[in-house]
Amino acid sequence: MKQVTVFGAIILRENNGIKEIFATQRGYGDFKGGWEIPGGKLEPGETPEQCIVREIKEELATEVKAEKILGVVDYDYPTFHLTMHCILCTIVSGDLELLEHEAAKWVNKETLHSVDWLPADQLILDKIEEIL
Repeated sequence: MKQVTVFGAIILRENNGIKEIFATQRGYGDFKGGWEIPGGKLEPGETPEQCIVREIKEELATEVKAEKILGVVDYDYPTFHLTMHCILCTIVSGDLELLEHEAAKWVNKETLHSVDWLPADQLILDKIEEIL
């Protein structure tokens, strides 16, 4: 089975005393319409932190700072095995413009399960709830 390794940015902010993360809806591919943690694949010679910074700049025109790894999830999709390293990030600059995604929203502990997360992304939700 094909192996795919990606890095996802759990972009965290505090809004009026309530912690939130940024959820994005895929605008392309086999999983179009599903909600996910934004991110992507490591380029040759990149560190995970550099990958996250580049991917979020490319996808959302925003600069983030990688704070720490929140967790790693493994999931078998029908045609590939996904390993996703989930990195907690904060915004350095930018307004989170949707350059590749269909939609996006900030979700908090109460609304975290209000979107239809992709199967692999569902596996990190417990750890996200702990930080919210």
